Amino acid sequence: MFFPTPDLTTLLGPLELKNPVITASGTFGYGLEYEPLVNLKALGAIVVKGLSLKPISGNPPPRIVETACGMLNAIGLANIGLEAFLKDKLPRLREIDTRVIANIYGHHIEEYGELAKALKGVEGVHALEVNVSCPNVERGGMAFGIDPVIAARVTETVVRNTDKPVIVKLSPNVTDITLVAKAVEGAGADIISLINTITGMAVDIESRTPKLGNIFGGLSGPAIKPVALRMVYQVARAVKIPLIGMGGIMDYRDALEFLIVGAQAVEIGTANFVKPGASQSVVEGLSKYCVDHGVKRIGEIVGSLK
Repeated sequence: MFFPTPDLTTLLGPLELKNPVITASGTFGYGLEYEPLVNLKALGAIVVKGLSLKPISGNPPPRIVETACGMLNAIGLANIGLEAFLKDKLPRLREIDTRVIANIYGHHIEEYGELAKALKGVEGVHALEVNVSCPNVERGGMAFGIDPVIAARVTETVVRNTDKPVIVKLSPNVTDITLVAKAVEGAGADIISLINTITGMAVDIESRTPKLGNIFGGLSGPAIKPVALRMVYQVARAVKIPLIGMGGIMDYRDALEFLIVGAQAVEIGTANFVKPGASQSVVEGLSKYCVDHGVKRIGEIVGSLK
């Protein structure tokens, strides 16, 4: 019996992907590091490591700690800076037949605007993902994404300075994530991605010291999947723009859960550390699931929770 290849094409507002599988920022380098291990052309999109205006060295080590069902990281958004990315990474990324999304962050609202403006019209960058989980220097280090009003201001600034689709990546470290989601939607975001890591810590009982040099870090991996699913479910019912779900997706089954509760696409993060080819495996798994269940288009699964 002949089973036609399912259509995995995914439309996220103005952003079209060949399939709904995206690699999460900070877990896949600049994409090129994984080229020997993954068929990058098989992916829906690559989100590059978060970019700042100037290079940042990040937090003091140790910066990664394994936890039960996950990991804590306190990398501190270390990156090569926008100029080096445009000169050394982007030319090679343009040669890969897949979408490239630039994750951007700043410590002042104006920095987000400057980054967006610098990437305006740049060939090979297909969308911006705005990290609002960064510390706001002007507000004593409080993350931009915790306050709906500030998150909206960041979003408005980026939208005003770019010609690319704008994805806003939400922090889970809030009382009601739907308030922030509705605020960034109202400010012009095209897409929302969620969730970023959950703040946590770990202690060495022998030395009685924090295991991370920064004391606190971001918890990711399977441990946070139930929280992420709940938040995606809530936000899908609070906004009208498309969602990208993430948080503990290790295989295609996890990805399907996010699609079923309302995400149109997914980002693969911690799984890349465990199995470098995880993102490609998720694409293949989704395709097989569609064939096995008679699903012609991946979009039929989105929001299909009964």
